[in-house]
Amino acid sequence: MNTPERLIESTQELLWERGYVGTSPRAIQQRAGVGQGSMYHHFAGKPDLALAAVRRTAERMRAQAEAQLSGPGTAVERIRDYLLRERDVLRGCPIGRLTQDPDVVGDPALRQPVEETFAWLRGRLAAVLAEGRAGGELPADLDAEDTAAAVVAVLQGGYVLARAADSVEPFDRAISGVLALLTARAAPATG
Repeated sequence: MNTPERLIESTQELLWERGYVGTSPRAIQQRAGVGQGSMYHHFAGKPDLALAAVRRTAERMRAQAEAQLSGPGTAVERIRDYLLRERDVLRGCPIGRLTQDPDVVGDPALRQPVEETFAWLRGRLAAVLAEGRAGGELPADLDAEDTAAAVVAVLQGGYVLARAADSVEPFDRAISGVLALLTARAAPATG
């Protein structure tokens, strides 16, 4: 892995673990195994590197979500696959945790990829739900946009509850609950 890649990956991990303020240039350099000169040769400074790391994290999150949401199965099955994919629940969502960092939300450039990622996720879930509605799997009165926003809120809230309890159980219960609600609205499978 080349130096810029090591710096970006190290910054991604540190932002997830410590947040923006807790991620010092020195910590990034140590984690990446590079010197100060190398870091500033490739990036203008911590904000520039943090932006590259947040964008990379956002891209990765979208790609992981897309893998399940565009896979085979009904709309509810694809959403279930997305919600039940393997996650490091107690670490929290690498994008969602950034919303709790005042330095990230206070900086329009750093906040932009976070905001765009959540907008993309709500839109992508809404599209899957709309497919289910159009195919008769979900009822015609289901509001795809509102339901997608609720799914994202439950997912992100599940992370918060799990971290607060230091247990994955609240996360698992939140996901089970939203899936039960979606399944209850789905038409019975015919076979």
